Amino acid sequence: MGSLRPVDLIVRAEWIAVAVGAIAAYAFAGGSWPLFVLLILAPDLAMLGYLAGPRFGAFVYNMLHVLIWPLVMLAIGLSAGHALVTQIAFIWIAHIAIDRALGYGLKLATSFQDTHLGRIGHDKS
Repeated sequence: MGSLRPVDLIVRAEWIAVAVGAIAAYAFAGGSWPLFVLLILAPDLAMLGYLAGPRFGAFVYNMLHVLIWPLVMLAIGLSAGHALVTQIAFIWIAHIAIDRALGYGLKLATSFQDTHLGRIGHDKS
């Protein structure tokens, strides 16, 4: 990725705010920090989908890196009064927000490095 445009900085700042909010909500919900450390990178296990090829890998990775699923989980956890479900949802939201703040987007079927935010990594040119 090249230099960031001002609008990119604004979007990244928004995602930082979401990450901070999710982490604060997790703490407020009484979440365990060892559980947080254990699960914060769990959505990245979806990278294993790339063992079956880039199209399948992108699908699996993207399914675990869109906000809809942790938001549904959060709604279920809150409405059912289930603290652990709520806490896991906050961890998942924090993971997605941190990824976006760092510039990691949803994957395109062409390559793991190709995302909706642009190409990640260094090109060997």
